[in-house]
Amino acid sequence: MDHRDIVYERHGRGDPLVLLHGLGHRRQAWESVLDDLAGRHEVYALDLPGFGDSPGPEPEGPYGIPALVDAVAAWCAAAGLHRPHLAGNSLGGAVALELGARGLAASVTALSPIGFARGAEMLGSRLMVGGMHVATRVPARAWRAVIDSRPVRTLTTLAVHGGLRDSHGGLARLDPAAVTRGSPYTRLAPEVVRYNFTGGPVLTCPATVAWGENDRVLPVRAVRRVLRAIPHAREVRLLGCGHVPMDDDPRAVAHTILSTCLSGAAPRAVAPAAA
Repeated sequence: MDHRDIVYERHGRGDPLVLLHGLGHRRQAWESVLDDLAGRHEVYALDLPGFGDSPGPEPEGPYGIPALVDAVAAWCAAAGLHRPHLAGNSLGGAVALELGARGLAASVTALSPIGFARGAEMLGSRLMVGGMHVATRVPARAWRAVIDSRPVRTLTTLAVHGGLRDSHGGLARLDPAAVTRGSPYTRLAPEVVRYNFTGGPVLTCPATVAWGENDRVLPVRAVRRVLRAIPHAREVRLLGCGHVPMDDDPRAVAHTILSTCLSGAAPRAVAPAAA
């Protein structure tokens, strides 16, 4: 997976902050918080390989969470970003935590990260993956009709936003292109369901785990395992938010990220006082 193919946007000035989206999403997931973040940081919003405008690997190439972590690490090194601040949602949260465990982050903000839910908490995700594999065997025209049906859009909105309306007052919609045989989404989804984060003992940078109280994809009670794995992590509950909290309360998400970055900021030299 060539890191040089990663597409990104850059905004603002200051200490670098890299934003990593979730499974099936793209860099535009962060649009609602960009202005607040770019007021204090040089912000890089990435399309992870295989999503948005970034091409995926070859069908026979490695494509799992370790490969994504390697690709983002290589991209940061090539961009001259030494230990940037990192913030990620869901899959992106796990990538950020893994990079932090490698010592490659000044701070990490993980929003509903994968890798901590267990057993019945993963039921919704497992059903989603199973339904996705069934969908890849359905003719594309029929699948699009199912995606556009009100019941499916209602369930999608409930899963992502934790309520029956999205941030624009309507119903969310899945991307039909994502649910096709061999797509990056269908290749990564089983890895996401199986993945467990194990790097807590070596993650020493400031870290915040923030969870939407209405998250239906990864229930908020999974945060207890994050705090056991990373005892120094700060916990934030995002009231009224679902699995993609940037859509539901961008101001609270921006504040959470900025405060984490502040705790991980490098100390600056202070000029001696005049005699």
